[in-house]
Amino acid sequence: MDTISKAIMSRIFIYDTTLRDGTQGEEISLSCDDKLTLARRLDEFGVHYIEGGWPGSNPKDAEFFTRVRSLGLRQAKVAAFGSTRRKHGRCEDDANLQALLDAETPVVTLVAKSWDYHVDAVLDTTREENLAMVRDSVAYMKARGREVFLDAEHFFDGYKANPAYALAVLLAAEEAGADALVLCETNGGALPWEVESVVAEVRARTRVPLGIHVHNDSGCAVANTLAAVRAGCTQVQGTLNGYGERVGNANLTTIIPNLQLKMGLQVVSAEQLRGLTTLSRFAAELANLKHDSHAPYVGASAFAHKGGIHVAAVLKAVDTYQHIDPERVGNETRAVVSELSGRGNLVYQARSRGLEINREDAQRVLHQIKRLEHEGFTFEAAEASVDLMLYRVSRDYTPPFELVDFMVLTEQRHGRGLLSEATVKVRIEGALKLTAAEGNGPVDALAHALSKALCDVYPELATVRLTDYKVRILDSDKGTAATTRVLIDFHDGERGWTTVGASPNIIEASWRALSDSMEFALLTRTGANRPAPVSEAG
Repeated sequence: MDTISKAIMSRIFIYDTTLRDGTQGEEISLSCDDKLTLARRLDEFGVHYIEGGWPGSNPKDAEFFTRVRSLGLRQAKVAAFGSTRRKHGRCEDDANLQALLDAETPVVTLVAKSWDYHVDAVLDTTREENLAMVRDSVAYMKARGREVFLDAEHFFDGYKANPAYALAVLLAAEEAGADALVLCETNGGALPWEVESVVAEVRARTRVPLGIHVHNDSGCAVANTLAAVRAGCTQVQGTLNGYGERVGNANLTTIIPNLQLKMGLQVVSAEQLRGLTTLSRFAAELANLKHDSHAPYVGASAFAHKGGIHVAAVLKAVDTYQHIDPERVGNETRAVVSELSGRGNLVYQARSRGLEINREDAQRVLHQIKRLEHEGFTFEAAEASVDLMLYRVSRDYTPPFELVDFMVLTEQRHGRGLLSEATVKVRIEGALKLTAAEGNGPVDALAHALSKALCDVYPELATVRLTDYKVRILDSDKGTAATTRVLIDFHDGERGWTTVGASPNIIEASWRALSDSMEFALLTRTGANRPAPVSEAG
C-alpha cells in the first residue's frame, strides 16, 4: 500500500496555531480574553490541538495558560510552544523548558533547526550539538508526561541543501520519543510537487506520525498542505483565515473543507463543518479585521452569482455553477444584483426572502436598478436596498413611514466647537412627527433625529445601530460637484445589513441610505406584516 493510500485511510488531526503563529501577522493582536474566547470556539468546532502561545516569551501567554485550565475544553488539547534547550546547557537549567512545564499543558511543541545553514549561522554551534539539543529536550519533556511534537523549522530548505542532516534531526527526535514530527515550510517558497516528494521520502524513513506546517509566501500554502497529506502527513497545522507572519500561514478555513469534502478524509463532524463560515467570520471580528468576502468556502462572495446567465441556470439547478452545497460549510447561495443582472437574479433574491414577483415586476425593478447604477448607486454590497425595491413593487405595499422634510445645520459655537444638529419631519400612520437631535457630524445627527422620530411608534428600532459609513467620490474631476456614493452598515444585535445612496449632495445620499435602512429594519423584523406575495405567473 502506497503512502497516499495510507494517508487517506488515516484520521487527520487539526492543529490550530492562530493564537500563536496567527498573532504574528501585522495588524493582529488578541487580548488574553480574546484568546480564551477563540479557544473555546475552536474546541466547539472540533479542532484537535490548540497552540496557545509561547509561555516563556510574554506575560499574556503565561496568563492564558493559567486561565485555560479552567476553560473546560471538551475535545481539544492545548499545546505550549517553545524551543529546544540552549546550546551547551542542561534542560533542568533552561528557563524556556521550565516555562513550558509550568504551563501544565498536555502537549508541548518544540521548535528545532533542521537546516544546517541555520545551525551554522544562527545557532552558531556544531551540528552535533544541535542534534543533542533536540534529543535531550524531547526526552526531557517525555519523561515528564508530555505529548511532544517536534517542529522541524525550515525543513524543506534544509532537506534540499543537506537531506542527510535534515533527516538526522527528525530521527534524533524520534529516538527520544517524539509523538509527531512536523515538517515546516517556514519560508513559504516550496511548490506542491516538491513538498509531496519530500514528505514521501521522509515517510519512508520514519516511524512516528508526520505533520505539516506551511507558510503562504508563494501562494501555495493550501496546495502544499494538501500535497503533504497525500504523501502521508496526518497532522495539519494552520490558522483561521490564513492569519500569520508576512503573507500568512496555511488557511485552515480552506484546508478543512478540502480535506473533508474533496479528499474524503474525516476531520470534523458534518454538523461541526456547518459552523465553519461562522467561525471564520467570528475570528475576523475578534481580530478587528474585515472578513475576506472572496475567501473560498466561507466568503460572502464564495457562492454569489452575478451574471444573468449563471443565475438563470442556478434557478433551474443550483449545482450547475456551484462546486458544493454551501450549507455544508454554513454559507449560502446569493444572487448579486447589478446592472449586469437578468431577471433571474431578482427572482432568486426575492425567493430567498420569502417573496414571489412576476416577470413584469422583476423587469421594472431591474430597469430601476440599471438607471440608479448609471446615476452612481451600486447594489452588489447593498442587498437591503434591493430588498426594499422588491417589497415596494407589491401592489399591497404601504411604507411604514414617509419623509416630509429634513434640515441639517453645522455650526462653530463658542465653547463647544463644531456642532451638528438635524431636524426631521416624517409622517407615520397619517400623523406628522417633528424631531431634532445633535450629533458629532451631520450624518450622525440625521441618524439620531430619524431614530428619535421613529422609536416612539416603533420601539423595536431602539436596538438598531449604525456600524460603518463609507463614502466614495465617483467623478472626482467635477470637484465639489462630484457625485458621492454612500454605503451605510447597520446592525440590530442579531443581523447586519447595508443600504446605499448616491447624489451630488452627500447629505441627500446619506439620508437615502439612512431612511432605507430603517425601513428595511421594520419590514424584515420578526412578526412584521409583509406585503402579500405576488404570483409569478404571467
